[in-house]
Order: sequence, then C-alpha cells, then structure tokens
Amino acid sequence: MEQDKKYEEIHFIDSTKAVWNYSLFTDEDIRNFQQGTHYRLYNLFGSHQITVLGQQGYYFAVWAPNATYLSVTGNFNDWNPGSHPLFVRHDNSGIWEGFIPGFAKGEVYKYHIRGYKDRVIDKGDPFANFWEKRPLTASITWQLDYYWQDGSWMQDRKKHNALDAPWSIYEVHLGSWMRPDKNNEELYNSYDTIRELLVPYLQKMGFTHVEFMPVMEHPFDGSWGYQGTGYFAPTSRYGDPQQFMALIDALHQAGIGVILDWVPSHFPYDAHGLFMFDGNHTYEYADMRKGYHPDWNSYIFNYKRGEVKSFLISSARFWLEKFHIDGIRVDAVSSMLKLNYSREEGEWEPNEFGGDGNLEAIAFIKDLNETIYRDFNDVQTIAEEATDWPGISRPTTGGGLGFGMKWMMGWMHDTLNYFKADPLMRSGLQDKFGFSMMYYYDENFMLPLSHDEVVHGKSPMIYKMPGDEWQKFANLRTLYTYMFTHPGGKLLFMGNEFGATSEWNYKSELQWNLLQFDAHRLLKDCVRDLNFLLRGEPALYENQFNTYGFEWVDLNHRNECVMVYRRKGKNPADDLLIILNMTPVVRNHWTIQVRGKSSWKEIFNSDDKKYWGTGDVFNPEINTRIVDKNDELYEINIHLPPLSALVLK
Repeated sequence: MEQDKKYEEIHFIDSTKAVWNYSLFTDEDIRNFQQGTHYRLYNLFGSHQITVLGQQGYYFAVWAPNATYLSVTGNFNDWNPGSHPLFVRHDNSGIWEGFIPGFAKGEVYKYHIRGYKDRVIDKGDPFANFWEKRPLTASITWQLDYYWQDGSWMQDRKKHNALDAPWSIYEVHLGSWMRPDKNNEELYNSYDTIRELLVPYLQKMGFTHVEFMPVMEHPFDGSWGYQGTGYFAPTSRYGDPQQFMALIDALHQAGIGVILDWVPSHFPYDAHGLFMFDGNHTYEYADMRKGYHPDWNSYIFNYKRGEVKSFLISSARFWLEKFHIDGIRVDAVSSMLKLNYSREEGEWEPNEFGGDGNLEAIAFIKDLNETIYRDFNDVQTIAEEATDWPGISRPTTGGGLGFGMKWMMGWMHDTLNYFKADPLMRSGLQDKFGFSMMYYYDENFMLPLSHDEVVHGKSPMIYKMPGDEWQKFANLRTLYTYMFTHPGGKLLFMGNEFGATSEWNYKSELQWNLLQFDAHRLLKDCVRDLNFLLRGEPALYENQFNTYGFEWVDLNHRNECVMVYRRKGKNPADDLLIILNMTPVVRNHWTIQVRGKSSWKEIFNSDDKKYWGTGDVFNPEINTRIVDKNDELYEINIHLPPLSALVLK
C-alpha cells in the first residue's frame, strides 16, 4: 500500500542502508499498544508490502523489549544475521522496525534476536499471515488481497447469527474430515478441495453453521491446532490464506456461517514460537504458578501486560475483519478464569482479594467481548467453560463476562450418563435427565456433542448407547431428537451424524464407508431432517434463550420413562409437543393432557422406517377430547414407538 505524505513527513527515513529506518507507528499507536487498547495491531506489526520514496518493499515491525539486537534473516540474505538489522524505537516501546526495499512477496524469513542475557534466538513472526508448512518453521511475506463475493450474507448475517435464530453447528477438523489418501498421513485435502466437498455436504445436511477446530498455524498435528504459533495466519497445511478465504466465501454464499476455534489460553514452547520470545518471559507470565499450564505442558499469556492484551484482542478482531468469520469459540475459558485450575494447594497464589479468580484474565475477557460486539454487532462469541462461574454469557454492564453463548457441559454429561444407562434402569435417573432446565436460564447455552466426547477411550457416540444394534441406533436417534428440540444452540462433531464406529483419529479420515450400510446412512438422513426441522419450526429457536420458550408437560411417568415437553414460538400456532419414550416398549393409546390446542399432527417420528426404525408405530391421525372447556384442557391419545421421539404440531 502506498503511504501518504503525512507518514513521509513525520517518520524518519534513512535510505543509505540495506534496511531503511522507517515507521508506521504514531505516538498514539504506542500508547494504546502499551495500555492494552490497540486492537488493530495487524495493520502495523508483522510484514507489510508498501512503497517508500518510490521503492516497493516490505516493512517489518516486531515487539521484543528485551532484545539488544534484532535482524531479518532468510533465503534472501543467506540467513546472515548481520546484513539486515532492524532499528529499535527510542521510546521504550520495545518495538524493532524497518523497511527493506525490493523485498518480495513469498519470501521466507525469521527474526534473529540477541535477547535477555545475550541469548540468541531465531523466531517466526508473531504477526505473520503465512508460514512454511510444518515441519519447517519460517514465516512468509504475504498480502491478504481478496475479492469477496459474500456481500449478500454479510448484509443479512445479523439475522443468521442472532440469538433468536436457529443454530446447528457442524464441528470439523479440516485435516481428517476427508483425506485424499487414507494410507498416507502426510497428505491433506487442500482448502480448495475441502470447499468443493464440504460446502455441498453442509448444504444438503442443513447445518446453519460450521465450526473449524483451530486453523491458526500450529507446529504439531497431534495438538489438533490447540497449541498455536501463528495467531494471524491460517495453517499452510491446506494452502494459502486466499484459499481459506475462498472456503469461507463459498460457505457464506451457500448460507452457512463460519465459527473459528480460538485459543487465547495457552501456547506451546516450540523454539520458533512465542515462548521466551526475546530470551525472557515476554508473552507469558514469569511466575510459573500463573505462567505454566500443567494439563497441556504449555504456557499461559500474561493478561496483565497491555502489549499482550492488545496482541490477543487484535488476533480475534483480525479473523472477524479480514476473514469475514461469524464468530469465535473461545477455548478453555475455565483455565483462564481460575488461578487454581488443575493446581493443588501451594501451587497457586490467591489474587489480591484472597480469591481464586485471575482478575487480569477476567478483565481481558470482558474487554475482548466488548470490543467484538462494539465493532461487529452481527457475530457471536462462544465460551467453552465448564464450571459454575456466573454470568459467562451475560452483559459486562451487569457484571457478566459478555459472551454471546456458553457450552452447556452439564447438559452433555447428564444426558450422556442417562442414555448410557440400560433403559430398564433409566427410571432412577429421571431427575438427572430433567435437571438441565433447572439452571438453563442462567446462561445462553449451546448443547455440545463435540470432539472431546469421542476420543481418549470415551468411545464413539453409537457405542455409548446400550442394547443390540437396533437399540443403539434407536437410542442415538432419540438422543439427537432430544438435543435438537431442547432449547439452545446445537453442536455436533463430524462423524456423529452417521454413527462412526471408531473414535475420532486426527491421522485418518472419517469412516465414510459406513454409509453403504442402511443403519448409518439413514441415521445421517435423520440428522439432516432434524436440521431442517429446527430451521423450519420457529418454536425451536425463537424463544430458545428465554423462559417462555419451554414448558414441561409431563415428567411424572418415572417408571415408564416417558417425558413430554412443549416448545413455544412467538406465535402460539407454531407450538410443538415433543414426546420421548426412553424404553424399548411400545405404548399404545398413551394419553397426554395439554392446554390450548384441540388438534395435533405428527411431523417427526424417530422410529420411521426411513431412519432405520421399525416404522410399525405411527400416528396418521391423533384423537383428542376436551377435558375442561373453560381451561382449554385437552387429552391426546397417541401411540408411542419404542426408544423414540415424536414431534407433534
């Protein structure tokens, strides 16, 4: 980009050296950076192609406050650390910068740093937009020019991403959803191929959104992306940044929103990454009681430091602005909030008030959400948070943390424990099944059946279900119907939709071969129809986060394990009645009393033959009789299939 004259007038230029002394920063930029209030650092730090005094090249800027010497090295100078030194600013900001004329796009580079106690380090660029494909670790000069064609989505996406819109998210790990060669772990589909395959699949399946497990650059496949080094770059495993933009663009044009996993909670110790960036604890806490994460053998950001806070919020904002994403799912929020997370007594120090909350992380999270919703009022932030910390998805003005939604881990655990039980033993677990609605309105909840539930010996979804093969699939169809008709957003991990029989393995693709079998193929059809049921029935989403949208109708048949609830839309004509029969017993002429409706029809039956059900028990006509005319109380007489869910309208 051509810099205007005001920069040439106020920024000193020494054009007699290999690196020109040139700056894009203003004094205000420096103040905001240090105070933790500069949220567009990606426009300044990193490498940027610009023209200075008629010369095109790249401007470099990096924060290394403990460095005593810093240079740019790469193939362009045979990795000579002495040939292209950057200039340190004389304002105690710790920023090193300079302009290298003639520097080309696509050049690999690193920062050679002589840092604290004369430690010599070679680091990748924390703000790089493109990196070498692992195991190589250098950054690459790039530009993010792209012609977006998703204007229609961007104009209307506020209604798609609203809290009173349907949310059905398909969680995807890009490297293992589908692969070009099942026998070669080193081969991945490109972003372009993923676009050609994934977009029509999601359209056909009816998902409203897709969530990508971390796509930010990361060195180790086995971290699934949760141990990142590149907070401003999509991984080069599948292609370049523009190809990832094209994938998002195509999803938007297909009417599908995009959520990215984002990890501000910890980072790895890889030599080229953020750890000990300039020979000292620059990005992480120096006190390892706060700075080291025992669960993941990784390091924790110093949320107290203004420069780190500016870095992280800039990263979140970068993906929203430059890549048009529709929201972020923030990983491991619990570990950020709690000083004693995974620590025994004596391994942590209370905050200044004697509590276990990390006050700096709390302030950071609030600023993060306030900034995102201020600048992008048509997106959502979603917290993965597993404790009873109050107000996760409540406004910061009311003492909350400001997220749009929170994963409902309690629902997930209680529901899976219930469905794992032998149906004959479920009567004793009825209270656990209905417990979610006791605390549901505390937060804006999303119901997750995520990757975490199908790894590390937890078994795939289908084998969590009890019984013979038919009962396993019947149970799973009932579980999914319960999930899709329960209030809140929904998230389903890839492979769950067709009943994968192996735990997820990041090294191999999903078991698409299972679709040759009716049980799996028709389960997928069931999930597809549940998606379109969710999208087509306003009662399932319009009031999903308020007390009006849900009503228990019958929880009293504990021994029979039959549960009935009502979902209510803004228009009473849209109301739905959901009936769950949690045992393999057919119940003919089951009676239910419900107010306000004299006529009902069956619009979904999980036991339908088209889903590999028996198809023997259904309700082409539903008989009702009036019980109390003044109270508009009616009795419904209905037949309940075994291990099934019915939806009436």
